[in-house]
Amino acid sequence: MTHVRFCEFLSKRSAPFVIVLGANEIASAVAARLTREGYRVVLSHDPYPPVIRRGMSFHDALFQDRAEVDGIQGYRGETALEIVRVLTVTGVVAVTSLQLTDLLALRTPDVLIDARMQKNRMTTNLRKIANLAIGLGPHFAAGLNCDVAIETHPDHAGDLVETGETRPNDHLPRYLGGVGRGRFVYSARDGVWRTPLDVGARIFKDYLLGLLDGHRVLSPMDGFLRGIARDGVVVPQNVKLVEVDPRGRASTWTGTDEYGRAIADAAYRVIAKAAHARHWTRPVTVSYH
Repeated sequence: MTHVRFCEFLSKRSAPFVIVLGANEIASAVAARLTREGYRVVLSHDPYPPVIRRGMSFHDALFQDRAEVDGIQGYRGETALEIVRVLTVTGVVAVTSLQLTDLLALRTPDVLIDARMQKNRMTTNLRKIANLAIGLGPHFAAGLNCDVAIETHPDHAGDLVETGETRPNDHLPRYLGGVGRGRFVYSARDGVWRTPLDVGARIFKDYLLGLLDGHRVLSPMDGFLRGIARDGVVVPQNVKLVEVDPRGRASTWTGTDEYGRAIADAAYRVIAKAAHARHWTRPVTVSYH
């Protein structure tokens, strides 16, 4: 059956293969949408910045924990065999710590999407690595380092940029429950993060959330943990470590939100248009047991 799986994955009748860089909530929203449409998607985790909205992402599949986003399951794959085994099952996403260069040896991707959301870092040129390269967020310029870019600015989320650059990062977090930057805790230093808490936990102002490099980290307000970096990760200075949802009973910390779905829908439209123009193989659904 393993030989059959490899042959099917490599064959011309296989569904388009998509590599998404990142395992955060935006990368996961894109992966969930494309998987639902029949594409084969693998997420390549990048440790910078650390993923905090883990209930809204496939990130925890890397640790063999249950990872589900909008009904789509994520499973870890750390070898070519494991990834192919995951991708030949209908309706699942492969999640790996393997990097792009490793995945390119598996099969040339039809689509490459950079969803790492590295707002303070420059990106490399993604063009010509795949048939279609899509960049999400700041630092992308269509025709320069990607084929098509998609805005992630809260006021323009999902807007397509087919010429020119995306908007720069304005360092202003979206408002949630009337609170912007104040609902986040940023890392004050580099260090190992230790916490007994998980997303969804009820917490209160000044509640001890954990220790970063041995230093206490306290909650900025009452609410529920919408995001918190996983225990044991190495955290760089000045990145989001914790997010508190102040909305009380209206708080959510699982599945996609409107913001993520807008970006995911835009990515699907770009890919569907390219697939029609280039006559890619239609997605197929094959399930092995």
